Amino acid sequence: MFERVRPYVPAALIAGLIFYFSVNALTGDRGVLTHARRDAALAARTKELQDLRAERLRLQTRARLLADDNLSKDLLEERAHVMLGFADRRDYVIRGTR
Repeated sequence: MFERVRPYVPAALIAGLIFYFSVNALTGDRGVLTHARRDAALAARTKELQDLRAERLRLQTRARLLADDNLSKDLLEERAHVMLGFADRRDYVIRGTR
């Protein structure tokens, strides 16, 4: 029986490989049909990167203003108000509910 099937084994293996690579070319990680999903993920990651860079720049600016050699009195006073809950008698304080 194996002698009758033997000539068809290489052709079946080649057909299997062609089918496997064709399916992966269409639906794999870098497939043709997943192009839109990759673009959407890239756009989301790019937006997230921009937001993180802006947040980092904002934090670096605040850290620079609170450094010992360049202390910003306004920022120090603001942080003291937030952290300690103190306010000047002339300030209007509106407390939020949490």
